[in-house]
Parts: sequence; C-alpha cells; structure tokens
Amino acid sequence: MSRFETDTPLTGHALIQSYLGSLTNAPGVYRMLDQQSRVLYVGKARSLRRRVSSYAKPTGHSPRIERMIRETASMMFLTTRTETEALLLEQNLIKQLKPRYNVLLRDDKSFPNILVSAEHRFPQIKKHRGAKKEKGGYYGPFASAGAVNRTLNQLQKVFLLRNCSDATFESRTRPCLLYQIKRCSAPCVGYISEEDYRGAVRDAEKFLKGETTGIQEALAADMSAASEAMEFERAAALRDRIRALTNVQSSQGINPRGVTEADVIALHMEGGQACVQVFFIRANQNWGNRDFYPRTGGAESEAEVLEAFLGQFYDQKEPPRQILLSHPIEDADLMAEALSDKRGRKVELLVPQRGEKAELVSGASRNARESLARRMAESATQARLLDGLADAFGLDGAPRRIEVYDNSHIMGTNAVGAMIVAGPEGFEKSQYRKFNIKGDDLTPGDDFGMMKEVLTRRFQRLLKEDPDRESNAWPDLLLIDGGAGQVSAVEEIMEDLGIEDVPFIGVAKGIDRDAGKEEFHRPGKTAFALKRNDPVLYFIQRLRDEAHRFAIGAHRQKRAKAVGATPLDDVPGVGAARKRALLSHFGSAKAVARAGLADLKAVDGISDAMAEQIYDFFHERT
Repeated sequence: MSRFETDTPLTGHALIQSYLGSLTNAPGVYRMLDQQSRVLYVGKARSLRRRVSSYAKPTGHSPRIERMIRETASMMFLTTRTETEALLLEQNLIKQLKPRYNVLLRDDKSFPNILVSAEHRFPQIKKHRGAKKEKGGYYGPFASAGAVNRTLNQLQKVFLLRNCSDATFESRTRPCLLYQIKRCSAPCVGYISEEDYRGAVRDAEKFLKGETTGIQEALAADMSAASEAMEFERAAALRDRIRALTNVQSSQGINPRGVTEADVIALHMEGGQACVQVFFIRANQNWGNRDFYPRTGGAESEAEVLEAFLGQFYDQKEPPRQILLSHPIEDADLMAEALSDKRGRKVELLVPQRGEKAELVSGASRNARESLARRMAESATQARLLDGLADAFGLDGAPRRIEVYDNSHIMGTNAVGAMIVAGPEGFEKSQYRKFNIKGDDLTPGDDFGMMKEVLTRRFQRLLKEDPDRESNAWPDLLLIDGGAGQVSAVEEIMEDLGIEDVPFIGVAKGIDRDAGKEEFHRPGKTAFALKRNDPVLYFIQRLRDEAHRFAIGAHRQKRAKAVGATPLDDVPGVGAARKRALLSHFGSAKAVARAGLADLKAVDGISDAMAEQIYDFFHERT
C-alpha cells in the first residue's frame, strides 16, 4: 500500500485538483479531512485518479457533496491490490472513524444465538451472545433476546431439555419446578437415561435446522404406541409435546418453504431519514426482525444507503447464503464477492421481483415504512418536549444533549454514580456511563461528596479531550437529583473547573416526595414547580427515573461482584481454577491466608512456585 499527503494551504476543488498528478488508476480508499484533520468522508474507488477527479469539478454536485468539498483541507490515500480489498477497508475505516458525511450504522450490537452445549453428558440448551468459544452447536442469529427466549420456552415444552447451569445441575438432589410444570425431564436426578436425553437433544437440533416433519411423525407414532399399550399418561405427555411443536411453528408467522437461509433487508427513506428492516430466515423459519436507523445526510440514494448498510452490518457478522434486498445496489457483484470471501462460500445478493421471495421483501418493506413513520412521530413529540423544556427553564434553545446524574449506595457502601444521556432521538444508551466512587476520604452516605467526584471526573475528562468543544460530547443541560444543597455543590464544582456556560438544574421531589410535586432549583433563583399535567414535567420524571434505574442497576452489579470477591482475587496468577482448588482444600480465603508454605504446596494444581507466590503475597500484607 502507498500513501500520499500534502501540506498545501489550498482547500476545496483546487486542493483536490492538486492531488490528481500523483494518483494512479489503482483501486484504493481515500479520506477527506477538514482543517482540524478530522475525517469528513471515507470512500472507495476502482480507480483512485478517476474517482477523485470527479470531486475536482466545480459543478454537478449535490448540496451535501458541495459542502463536504468546501470543508476539505487535505486528503489521504491508500492503494489496495483489489477493489474487494478496497471495499472491506472502506467499511472498516467508516466504522472506526465515523466520518460526518458517510452513511453510518449506529446500532451494531451482536445478535444472540441458541447454544446446545457439548461438554456435558446431559447437554444444556441456552441463550448465547458474543464469541463462539464454548463447544457445541450454535443456531442463529435471532433478532433479539425476546425471540431467543420465546423459542427456548417452546423447545423446553417440546423436548424437555435442561437450561440450568452445570453447577446447579450437579448440586440437585430432587427435581426443580421446571420438572413439575413439564418443562424439563429432570436428568439431574436420573429421571431420564442419558441415551433418551441425547435423543431429545438430537430432535431439538433437527428442529433448529428446520427438519420438523420427521420429528412430528416420530412423536405421533410414539403417542399411538403408548395409547395402544394403555400408557395413557405417557400418551398425553407426547400429545402435549406435539401441540407445543405446532404452536412454535404457528407463532413464528413467516415460515417460507422455498427460503432455507436468508436475511431479508428492506430500506425505506422519507423526510431525510432512513429505516432498514432486517428479517432473519433460518431453517425455513422466521427468527425475528430488527429495525435500524442509519445516519444519513438526507440526499443519498437508496442504493448508496443500502450498500453502506450491508458493508457495515456484515463487518462482524457471518452473512447467510442469500441476502434478499428491496433495492439494487451499484456494486452488487463486488459486495457479493466480499461477503463470499468472508463466509468461505458463495453468498447471493438478490432483488426478487416475484414469488415467495418478493413477498418476503414486500413484508419487510412495509415494516420499514411503518417503523420509520412511528419514529418520525416520536421524534416530533421529542422535539416538542425539548422546546418545552427550554421554555420552562429559560434556556437559549432546545437542548440536544441532556445529562442526568444520580448516585446509588447502601449506607455508603458499593457507591456508584450514574450518568444517562437523552436528546432529540430519546435515550442514548450507548452514551450512558457509571462511575465507581473512589474517594477514600468520603463520609459514608455523603451524596454531595459523591456528586462532586462524579462531575469533577466527567468534566475534567471533557476539558482534556475536547477543550474547544468541537464534538457533541458536551452537554447543553445537566439535571441533578437533589435540591438547593446539591445545586450549590454543583455550582462550586463548575466554578472550580472554569465552566460557566453549561446550565444545570436540581430536581427535588418536593412535598411528601410525591411524583408530580417536584421542585426545580437553579443557581441564584427561586425554586419553582410545573403544573401537575404539564408534559414537560412527565418528561423530566422519565429522565430522572431512567437515571435512578441505571444507578441502581450499576450499584447492584457492584454489590453482587463484591459479595463473591475474596482476597484471592488480588493474588497474581490465581485464576478461577486455582481459586476453586484453594477454597476446596482450605475451606475459606482466610484459611488460605493463614496457611503455611508446605500446606499450600500440597494443594492439587498449585505448583511450588505458585505456592511461594501466594505465601509471600499474604505475608507481605500482614
């Protein structure tokens, strides 16, 4: 690869023209940067010279592209061996750099799978998200945790497989409630043989692969045989399993016969916004759908938005055999080649015009249109609430970023500070932050001290990372859980940091701490309240409640971690396996700390060197 840069003071068309003499017709990726070296746009090209020359022309551009060209102060180039390599590099850079003028997929979380474990005599069936490190069969992706949970519940009814952890399984001495309600065959206490349980696991995996006909026929034959043998209780149980299996298939809604494995991706654009709806079809079954709202400039074509979405969506996901699209994209062959290389076998991109596949795309398109309409209505409501908030508190304009702070602790222990963020698009959960309170000199339960630590850490970091306030990370409004005392404390913190232009408001619960009687406190002004039926009041209550929910959740996580913590967690080299061996041998962490060197060496799995390290660790601390 090669790279070219220039320090020319030119900008816009003239700057871009100056690069053409040094560019070749090789494929590659180009970056357009502004005067602060921030990346404005990342693009790929079959021929760098031809592609960049199109920007050098002074006419023929959309307003969005013309604005981008005017802001361009420098460019960077990377040549690649193939156009496919350029496509992959482009999408990686877009996800990494998040340029202002690129279409950007904002919600890119992983999707859950169902895992049938393979490391136990009686395999567990469970939900799995993340890297596929555990041995077993993975089935998915499912669109959401809810879709997985629904399928797991039905699989439990049909195949009676366990979902408990291995530790729980080994400790059981009698069946749990799931056996009583006919959701598990109780392998933990020997109510089913290993061979029969393995048969149920095989049937469950066949179902997840779409091979349901044979399962239903086998269950029907077993039910008939049980009935003839007058084993009516067993026959009734088999009848219930057949009924549950039928319910699974009917509840999925879409069960295409001619589409075994595909993602159905439909785009709808309106009012400068875009919604992409993705349906997951696996084993001829609908495994849920998910909507996405990529960031666009408002002037892109359907082909441009859809191509950008595909590249970013499949960056960390394995593509299926077929991808059914609502609109054609410009470089379909190139995208199919790149996805095929990623999967290791052929991936087809299709824009079906008739038949079952076209009906699937039509359904996804309808969902995309309806989802975008709902989102636009919600955005309009949110905009009105933000305008009302500005009017109620005398702000210069509707805030685009509201930060809400709260603390959670029990008598000062496991204290956690929480920050949530809201804006024109509602709660921005990717921006939420939690702060483990570190202050050793704080009095237990000192809410003022905790708030001071949280805000100091938050704004010191902002001042360090973005002193010129060029990013969207700076808030337009702070909401603090508390009254006049909290507001005074915050005012002192902001003065110490030299921040004078970020407004903040304390939200106190008011008389009798009833919702609806909140009082609002501002520096140097009299406290006031809003009318009980004011929509802005309900909006603030939702913001406060969300901050409280997030703070309590963070506190509970910290407390649960602390409950299971031992001094052994701090010993270098002692992981989960060695920790279990030591606790099993000595009975408690305190006994390990008091143990002699010879006793430590006698523990299975603890080498002489490790025993010396553990011994030295505890004796150096006392």
